[in-house]
Amino acid sequence: MRSLSFPNAVRLLIAFCMIALSGIAQAQQVFRVTAIPDESPTELARKAAPLMKYLEQKLGRKVEFTPVTDYAAAVEAVANKQIDLAWFGGFTFVQAQQRSGGKVIPLVQREEDTKFRSVFITTNSSIKALPDLKGHTLSFGSQSSTSGHLMPRSYLLAAGVDPDRDLKRVAYSGTHDATVAAVASGKVDAGALNISVWEKLVADKKVDLGKVRVFYTTPVYYDYNWTVHADMPAAERAKLTQAFTDLSTATPQGREILELQRATRFIPTRAENYKGIESAARNAGLLK
Repeated sequence: MRSLSFPNAVRLLIAFCMIALSGIAQAQQVFRVTAIPDESPTELARKAAPLMKYLEQKLGRKVEFTPVTDYAAAVEAVANKQIDLAWFGGFTFVQAQQRSGGKVIPLVQREEDTKFRSVFITTNSSIKALPDLKGHTLSFGSQSSTSGHLMPRSYLLAAGVDPDRDLKRVAYSGTHDATVAAVASGKVDAGALNISVWEKLVADKKVDLGKVRVFYTTPVYYDYNWTVHADMPAAERAKLTQAFTDLSTATPQGREILELQRATRFIPTRAENYKGIESAARNAGLLK
């Protein structure tokens, strides 16, 4: 077998290295997206698929949805730049801001997130207001959930109800739909959850309204947003913001994505919008 001359061998080695580096560069070009797991994994994947396809078209690179196990994992993934874009609740954004030393930026939120609310539900006819929960069992969603824990806890405290002292038992279901299931099945007397998920379950006829009812709806507050690490180049942040704000119900693609995201449209947001969430978290002892 004929051996390669030294110059040819060097050229061949360089060629192999270039191919390898090209493959690495392509792998690094994958744009990774995640979301706090506030609903079932199948629902999150269903909502994400059309949006990922749309972002691929707008960014000109491969986009992958990467699910995480819990809220804390989503915060860590963004703080450590393992994820490029994350769907956060208001509280998880505040946590990410603290964890990253202020190195995260909220880009856009649904118009609905400027006036978000939570609902308290029950099957117990004796529960008609928040003070009536004393001595009963209650389920929140995830401990890091804005609409499924932080804000409901905040309004309970404002009503003179300390969940840890005045309730018989406090449970954490993990997700909003699981909270509804826990109330409907009688595992707990009441539950608190995101109004958007509640309305979707009602619209899909997955709730027996003859059995489960809303007995309190909170005042409005800022909630969800799409967040990136501050190290992302400004031009890329601008491209992402434009991609979201361009979504419109006037196109079939835009209509599908917005319906799945339960949004009328996306609008730019800023960190200052979440100061109220931060204050509520500190007052409730959930943020140090």
